[in-house]
Amino acid sequence: MSEAHLSRTSRNLLWSLLAAIVVMVIGTLGYRWLGGPQYSWLDCFYMTFITVTTIGYVESVDVTHYEYGRLFTIFIGITGIGVLGYVLSTVTAFMLEGEFNEVRRRKKMEKKIAQLKGHYIVCGMGQIGSNISHELAITGRHFVMVDKDKDNLQRYVEQHPSQLYVLGDATDNEVLLTAGIMHSEGVFAVAHDDNQNLVISLSAKQLNRQVRVIARCHDQKNAGKIRSAGADEIVMPDFTGGQRLVSAMVRPNVAGFMDEMLKADGDLRMEEVSIPDNTSSRPLSELYQGNQDCLVIAIQQEGKWHFNPASQHPLHGGNVLMVMATPQGRARLELLIEGAV
Repeated sequence: MSEAHLSRTSRNLLWSLLAAIVVMVIGTLGYRWLGGPQYSWLDCFYMTFITVTTIGYVESVDVTHYEYGRLFTIFIGITGIGVLGYVLSTVTAFMLEGEFNEVRRRKKMEKKIAQLKGHYIVCGMGQIGSNISHELAITGRHFVMVDKDKDNLQRYVEQHPSQLYVLGDATDNEVLLTAGIMHSEGVFAVAHDDNQNLVISLSAKQLNRQVRVIARCHDQKNAGKIRSAGADEIVMPDFTGGQRLVSAMVRPNVAGFMDEMLKADGDLRMEEVSIPDNTSSRPLSELYQGNQDCLVIAIQQEGKWHFNPASQHPLHGGNVLMVMATPQGRARLELLIEGAV
């Protein structure tokens, strides 16, 4: 780490430790020179140590018969005590600065979270939570991570330093409120334990009835309980993983195409975009024209899907567009829809 990246307190701590080492080296060399070869280097180092720390045991190097030896001991004692006091003060300042910076960083992060609207909350930053976060980041969606294990959060934050997160138990209402549940678009309850996901789903719905909750479930017999607690959708990784394995075997091309739409490193995604209820009837071409990064595949109207719609297909409020798009194409389509309201 270069000096330019170190705080002032960190630099002071390094300089103080270096000064302490210099005092110990000078003291050891000095006592060796004054005492002569009959004293080992360890004796000389020990003599310096008990002088600097004012322990005051029996002198391991006898310099009482040398006037210069006594003066040297006084010099080492005064200098060493001063340096040792400086080391202790800088260590204390370094610890306090770390705590202060942590509090300041948390307050700053909470302020940014409070300004979010329509974001997502990922509760549980295990392997699945990390993959969810990566997908949200790739597709340009704002989100807040929540986990009571700081190491789980740090693994993601190390690669994404600006990512917002809350350190705490997602089953606690105060933690969800800090994560912005009142203005959130959706909550991912993806803790390792089904009971935790049940409580997260229940707490999220109690705080915000409009928020959409997607919960992870390990044991199929718990799916109904989690849904009753408020989860809008239940995802069982073991069950869906088994289906995916079968698809890879019997429908390899279809499975490959779907993987292409869902893989984390590509830009293309299958997306759905809702038409606001107060949108007046107009042809698809007015919302779709000029957007080269978006392809409308189907339109859902009154519960029915209309595939490969014509450019003059009428759109109404409440319709849902199923599109293949890049994040930029989806954003462009949403702007066109907002402009048509």
